[in-house]
Amino acid sequence: MISGQASVMESVRHWLAAGERVWLCTIVETWGSSPRPVGSWLAVSETGHWSGSVSGGCLEEDLLRRTAAEGPVESILIDYGITDGDRDRFQLPCGGRIRLLVEPLVASDHLPHIERVSRALSERQPIRRKVIVGGGMGLIGEDGNARNGVAFDGQTLVHTLQPECRLLLIGAGEVARHVAEFASAAEFTVTLCEPRDTFADGWQYPHIPLSRRLPDDLIADDFGDRWCGILALAHDPRVDDMGLLAALQSPAFYVGAMGSRKTSEARRSRLADLGLDEAALSRLRAPIGVNIPSKTPAEIAISIVADLIAARHDLRAAQASL
Repeated sequence: MISGQASVMESVRHWLAAGERVWLCTIVETWGSSPRPVGSWLAVSETGHWSGSVSGGCLEEDLLRRTAAEGPVESILIDYGITDGDRDRFQLPCGGRIRLLVEPLVASDHLPHIERVSRALSERQPIRRKVIVGGGMGLIGEDGNARNGVAFDGQTLVHTLQPECRLLLIGAGEVARHVAEFASAAEFTVTLCEPRDTFADGWQYPHIPLSRRLPDDLIADDFGDRWCGILALAHDPRVDDMGLLAALQSPAFYVGAMGSRKTSEARRSRLADLGLDEAALSRLRAPIGVNIPSKTPAEIAISIVADLIAARHDLRAAQASL
């Protein structure tokens, strides 16, 4: 499953391959409050299809109109929020200002570039793009330690793209459902792992991807890199421990398990008996989530996703310091 930047780039690739012109809008600078961070994308096709977001919705309509009526033929900068009229018209929050780089793309010139970026993102490989205002674009190679984010000097954009954070939720239930909904809204890619037929057969949320594979196999194949988080939510040691044993031996940025302090200590003891050393066990976040304190499934899910968001920020900061 793909989402976020990977989804936008795949849409661009699809439109170009179909012979459409495309405009890729990238936030390169913000001042004041902004609903979307630097590096966010909105892609617009000449037939009016779009993917991604650069605001809370206030700018997208104008960008769709602009590209349809007067799509630029070379990359240009567009500013929003400079005047009081802008702020009133587009409802930019708190007097904020956004600068966008708009790149026109056509298959004959740009499809190979877009295909390589799309492939890198789908294969979870970091990649860095370089775009010159009024000029061309290129790639500056792939680097496993590349810093995530945007560097823009007013003329040249260097945009480093890293894999998006992917979550594996082990165990179906109300907590898992709420975690999936909240984490998806926070731009994590979420998969539910449920090998128990009784729980899998009763899962009523088809929009949340469900795998019936054993969690250790799924982690080994699809959730074993540093941009992955694994959450044990089954409350069943037969399922949770299997996944945690694999997760704690992987470079996953987040490994957590639901349960009380007493349950968590018993879990650590079992995992130690299975061969995990203290360094691996120290990575386990259990009890999972921030202490708000939470009681209902929705409250527990909020505490978990808040902790995930904090951990994702720490991961990106750590990557930026390399």
